[in-house]
Amino acid sequence: MGKLLDTINSPADLKKIPVAQLPQLAQEIREEIIRVICKSGGHIASSLGAVEITIALHYLLNAPDDVIVWDVGHQAYAHKLLTGRRDGFPTIRQMGGLSGFPNKNESPYDAFTVGHSSNSISNALGLITANGLKGKNNKIVAVIGDAALAGGMASEALNHAGHLGKNLIIILNDNEISISPTIGALSKYLNRILTNPLYNRVRKDVESLLKKMPKFGYSAYRAAKRFEEGITNLLTAGILFEEMGFRYFGPIDGHNTTILIEMFKKVMDLKEPVLIHVNTKKGKGYKYAEESPTAFHSAPPFEIETGEKRVISNGEVQVIKGRTYTEVFGQHMVEIGKKYGNVVAVTAAMPDGTGLTEFSKEFPARFFDVGIAEGHAVGFAAGLSRGGLKPVVAVYSTFLQRAYDQLVHDIALQNLDAVFVLDRAGLVGEDGPTHHGLFDIAFLRHIPHMTLMAPKDTDELKFMLDFAVEYKGMTAIRYPRGTEMQLSVVSSQFSVPEVQLGKAEILKEGKDVAILALGSMVWAGQQAAKILEKDNIDCAVINARFVKPLDEELLKNLSKRIKLLFVTLEEGVIEGGFGSAILEFFEKEGIKANVKRIGLPSEFIEHGTREQLFKKYGLTPQAVAAAIKEQLK
Repeated sequence: MGKLLDTINSPADLKKIPVAQLPQLAQEIREEIIRVICKSGGHIASSLGAVEITIALHYLLNAPDDVIVWDVGHQAYAHKLLTGRRDGFPTIRQMGGLSGFPNKNESPYDAFTVGHSSNSISNALGLITANGLKGKNNKIVAVIGDAALAGGMASEALNHAGHLGKNLIIILNDNEISISPTIGALSKYLNRILTNPLYNRVRKDVESLLKKMPKFGYSAYRAAKRFEEGITNLLTAGILFEEMGFRYFGPIDGHNTTILIEMFKKVMDLKEPVLIHVNTKKGKGYKYAEESPTAFHSAPPFEIETGEKRVISNGEVQVIKGRTYTEVFGQHMVEIGKKYGNVVAVTAAMPDGTGLTEFSKEFPARFFDVGIAEGHAVGFAAGLSRGGLKPVVAVYSTFLQRAYDQLVHDIALQNLDAVFVLDRAGLVGEDGPTHHGLFDIAFLRHIPHMTLMAPKDTDELKFMLDFAVEYKGMTAIRYPRGTEMQLSVVSSQFSVPEVQLGKAEILKEGKDVAILALGSMVWAGQQAAKILEKDNIDCAVINARFVKPLDEELLKNLSKRIKLLFVTLEEGVIEGGFGSAILEFFEKEGIKANVKRIGLPSEFIEHGTREQLFKKYGLTPQAVAAAIKEQLK
């Protein structure tokens, strides 16, 4: 007997399967997800937890006319398998293959390209409103997790959705993470009632009496129990959503397809906003993901039998080598915490991803995880700073985009003292366009009072952290994902390990070309200079260190000595980036110089390994050297 999954090429095929066989299909989907993601890596825990929700929705909806809007997209692997992408699924997160997230350019079943959190309700509400104005009556469903629901944008959207009264359906995928502090307060009140000795004594007496009643005793007891559970639900999550204008249903078992289909079918035609609260388990069906859902949130390739991580390179399993920037940041933050009692750490639901887990254990009172709320994280840091503390806000570059206004209004305008540490700056690899940190240089360097740095290696990261903690003002440090590149041995004649405000580091003197490299691109600059030496092109190599302020004195001196060309290297968009800062400085000073900017185009760059993307976009040493030679022609 063949697999049920092998017969499904669209949701129409899914509808042919009897409901009784859907649990078997769910098992097959989980097996396929595990089989593929163990090789490619990916967001496995969330996707395993959402299998039955996905099956039930596609079983009832008429997609793509009916639309599922996924929040973040971490949980969409089953959705891909059921919507015509089963054969291509083994290519997921590989260059030229399927995206690891919903992607509007990949399938008509994906309404939006998503990768950030708390957006789905806003997007779905806008979509159903537009459809209503155009006379369309298709169904729109938003699937959002409990952690994402706590995000400010989701709360704003809930408020608006309840006001508009559209027949929007929200599936709250609750995988045992707290929904919000508001609900927590109601739960505490309820618990005080339910744990009261008098309440429990009376309840037990009533239970005993009902069970002794002939014929109807147990039926009456079960009815009373259901009533109590209903009151519990009403007084906790339900009342909050009902007050916001939603019909609330649940919580229900998110791994029982029969129950899910029955519930979804009942609410599909209601002419009002509906929220269905579904309880699921992250990592469902894979032991190691169930036991360590955080470790398998965005997992590298792993061994199915043991859950142990591995790295795939050229088809071979290799051991991870070298220190990652994240690890070094986390370790050094503990040292900083011991030295500076006023330093506090803030992150937005990413203590592991940003490397702050050890700091949180060492200094629990000085560590703050604010949840998926980057804007609040920065505003909160402003208050911490105003109160006399030194906040270090650790966040992925792509997610800091969500807090731009708070950076300008709450930190810069107040001229406050805070450190922003931007992990995953530049090309992140397989997670693709929603996660590449390409824009931070461009949107940070024009903010008043901003000091912006990028280390060439992990040792320099530590120096920059020390500098930032001691510096009175607003600073940001950006660094890439993964391990550092091995830099050439630097002559002590030019090496300047100390980080001083606005001072670059000369790694190699030269007279023909000046390569001004920033952060992760310093290694490429060094290697390109070696390649060019073979063609008798003498290159100076500068580790810029600072985007703002620039080393103006050095630039003026170089402009007098460099004969042919200035080259800027950066792992970010060149429009408004580091190279633009150099051009602006030369214009301001009236310096006439031939400048070649090398960086990334102002595009949304696809997914692929960092190595593949560096090669495609001309950031390898060989490509840099070739670009310099072409410019010199």
